[in-house]
Amino acid sequence: MHIADKLIENIIQKRNPSVIGLDPDLDKIPQCYKNCLTNTGNPLEQVAELIYQYNRDIIDTIHMLVPAVKPQIAFYEKYGSYGILAFEKTVQYARSRDLIVIEDGKRNDIGNTANAYAQAHLGTVETLSGDRIPAFDVDFLTVSPFLGRDSITPFVDVCISCNKGIFVLVKTSNAGSGEIQDIKREDGLTVSQTLAGFVEEKAKQFVGANGYSSIGAVVGATYPEEARLLRERMPTSYFLVPGYGVQGGGAHDVVPCFNADGLGAIVNSSRGILYSHMSDDTRNSCTKEAYLRNVYHATKAMQEEIYSALKRSYPNMRY
Repeated sequence: MHIADKLIENIIQKRNPSVIGLDPDLDKIPQCYKNCLTNTGNPLEQVAELIYQYNRDIIDTIHMLVPAVKPQIAFYEKYGSYGILAFEKTVQYARSRDLIVIEDGKRNDIGNTANAYAQAHLGTVETLSGDRIPAFDVDFLTVSPFLGRDSITPFVDVCISCNKGIFVLVKTSNAGSGEIQDIKREDGLTVSQTLAGFVEEKAKQFVGANGYSSIGAVVGATYPEEARLLRERMPTSYFLVPGYGVQGGGAHDVVPCFNADGLGAIVNSSRGILYSHMSDDTRNSCTKEAYLRNVYHATKAMQEEIYSALKRSYPNMRY
C-alpha cells in the first residue's frame, strides 16, 4: 500500500488527523521513571534505556487514538550511540503497534551526501555480503530544502523506490520563520510560496489511490492565512502541521491546512501532550499510571478539538 494511503487509512480508522511528538526531555519526564533506572555503569546508557521505556509507555497509551508518532531525533542524538539505539528501538516498537513513524530530522545536503541521508533514514544500505537492508527504516522524514532542487531529488527518488515519504520545510511554525520564508522574490511570490510550487511538482510524481502524495510539506499552525494559500498551491501534498498547542496554534488555525475531504494534513503536538499538563509538584510526585492517564486524556482532547473544528468547516469530510 502507498505510504500516504496507509497514513490516510490510519487517520480515517481513528478519526484523528494528529500525530504525537516523542521528544523525551529528561528535565520534564516524571520522577517516577527516573526512580526505576538500573545502574548499568554508563550514565548515557542509563538515560537511553529510560527514554526507550518511557516511549514504550507513551506508545502503549496512545496507539489506539493516533495514526502516527513523530520522534525528533535531536533528543536521542544528544546521548550518542546509546540514544540512537533508543531511537531505533522506539521506531521498531511504534511500527509494531501499527503506527506511522515520522522522523523529525530536518536532514539535507547535496549529491552523494543527500543520497546517503535518504538511504539511511528511508531506504536501504549495502552490507558486506552485497545485500541491501533497512537501517533506521522510518516512514517519513522531514527535509530542509534550502540547498536547492538537487538536494531534494535524492530523497524523492528513494521515496518512490522504497514507498516512503518526506515533509519539506515550507512554512515553519517558529516566530523567526518569516526572516527567510516570507521574503518576496521579483515575481511577487514569497520563498515559502516558491517552495510550495517545487514540492507540488515533486508530489505529482508519487500519488496514492486517495489522490495524495507522500512528498509533502511542513506548514505551521501559527500562520493560518499563509497555510490557506499554500494549501491551494499544494493540493496533492500531505502537510505536517507543527505549532499546535504550546506554540499557540489552535484547532481553528489548522483547518486551512486541510482539504474539504478532511484529509491532506496531520497535526503535531509534543509538549502539549507529554508535559504541559504537569506542574513541578506533579512531575515529582505522580505515579506512572496517573501520568499516563493525563497523556491519554490530553491526546483524546486534541483529537476531539481538531475533529470538531474540521466537521464545522467540512461537513462532508470522509470520516
